[in-house]
Amino acid sequence: MLAMNKFRILGAAVVAVAATVLSSSCNDKRSTGWEYAPNMYEHIAYDPDQKNPNFADGKTAQVPPAGTIPVGFVKFDYPNNKDGYELAGTEVKTMLPQTQNNYAEGKVLYMHFCSPCHGETGQGDGTVVAHGFPPPPSYSKGQSSRGGAMKDLTDGKIYHTITYGVNAMGSYASQLSPEERWKVIMYVHHLQTL
Repeated sequence: MLAMNKFRILGAAVVAVAATVLSSSCNDKRSTGWEYAPNMYEHIAYDPDQKNPNFADGKTAQVPPAGTIPVGFVKFDYPNNKDGYELAGTEVKTMLPQTQNNYAEGKVLYMHFCSPCHGETGQGDGTVVAHGFPPPPSYSKGQSSRGGAMKDLTDGKIYHTITYGVNAMGSYASQLSPEERWKVIMYVHHLQTL
């Protein structure tokens, strides 16, 4: 008799839990159930385009304080003109170690970003030339539009050109980090000897 009462109590408890679950799950069809870590989608931070009462101008996106530099930013204090190009050519030298790994990474970066115009061997015969664009000069035989032979370009001149661009070549500063630019330069120096 005691065992039978236990089964009745257990059965009633199971029915009560099942009824509670069933009735609570059917109330709101839009409910996603229990929330785990709701701050993942209901954040308290302001979005950059929202009004913000914490600032006098009411904007969330504020201009950084003068003189601040973003994390990882490498300053390049040479102006985007011929004088800056010439100065960079004499003063800027790579600090990246000349290792086989850096050379191999430079080759991969060159093939992805530079070879469409400059060609795989740096002769100015990339795929864009086949589509009617003017060819860039050859690294080993051509003449720079800024004067001098392309085979004599220094680290600083190539870095300046990658950073700012020249003629039809745009800047690659947003595509290549400063360290990646040095790796590409390492590979371009190899192409200058071909």
